Amino acid sequence: MGLIARNAEAAGIPTLCMGSALDIMRAANPPRAAFLDFPLGHTTGEPHQPQLQRDILLQALAGFSELTTPGVIKMLPFRWSHGDGWKETASNDGDTRVERHDTPQYQFEEDRILAEQNNPEVCEVCEVSA
Repeated sequence: MGLIARNAEAAGIPTLCMGSALDIMRAANPPRAAFLDFPLGHTTGEPHQPQLQRDILLQALAGFSELTTPGVIKMLPFRWSHGDGWKETASNDGDTRVERHDTPQYQFEEDRILAEQNNPEVCEVCEVSA
């Protein structure tokens, strides 16, 4: 994350990295960053709370004008509404996210059908057959 952001910045493209793992963010040392003390996978807010997500993004994006010293991390003031119990679970149980796959996974068969109808046979970016 930090290396990519630094290269983009060197090319004149401003960047702002958002993350929920402060130790990793500090180690990556991106030019500009915003930290949200939420569980991994919820870097832009809690599910089904669009106003909270918007507020988080607006405060994070303000980092483009507020963060003038490279490597500074903006600490976003939001708190997970379900309390801090997730921190203990994450610390004790490790990564409990679902298994990752090399192929697309769909929650419903209808989703798969719609995705296949709306996507080309070959991805123009990665040039891999769908």
